[in-house]
Amino acid sequence: MSYQDLKQSLWSSFALAALVGATVYELHRQGRAWLCSCGRVRLWNGDVWSVENSQQLLDPYSLTHVLHGMIFYALFAWLMPRVALVKRLCLAVAFEALWEVVENTDAVIGRYRGVTAAIGYRGDTILNSLGDILCFAIGFAAARRLGLKLGIVVFAATEILLLIWIKDSLLLNVIMLISPSASIRAWQMAR
Repeated sequence: MSYQDLKQSLWSSFALAALVGATVYELHRQGRAWLCSCGRVRLWNGDVWSVENSQQLLDPYSLTHVLHGMIFYALFAWLMPRVALVKRLCLAVAFEALWEVVENTDAVIGRYRGVTAAIGYRGDTILNSLGDILCFAIGFAAARRLGLKLGIVVFAATEILLLIWIKDSLLLNVIMLISPSASIRAWQMAR
């Protein structure tokens, strides 16, 4: 490894750690709980209707964050093809970290509760937000390895899996936040 590569690697590691640290600080400042109030720490909670949804490290919505990472990889590869991959990753993680902060504001939590199927949503724990950022980075890396065609197939398959499994997906989530549909919400609420 050359000196320049080592320098780039150290810079990127520091930037990512600083981004994650600033995100944790801001989430804590907003009053987000570190861990689930249920008293358990689990790597996975698969029940989106439970009080532990968005409270443990990973949940079905973590897959939507993988998809965020795939989208940002493709977008930045198209917009900034000459920018080093690690710099694109740092910028992309900054956007995801910002989303985690915005997503956990009282206004957005209220919006989720008011117009989506997430009636009891209380916001993410800091642990869950960290899991979401990790999933985003995994999606970013996966998109690079998969390439465009296979990436589109994996993206579509994940959306379909989420629609069948939890009656939600990244696309439905965006639609419901921007332009809520009573019929979509009724379909989501019917178990």
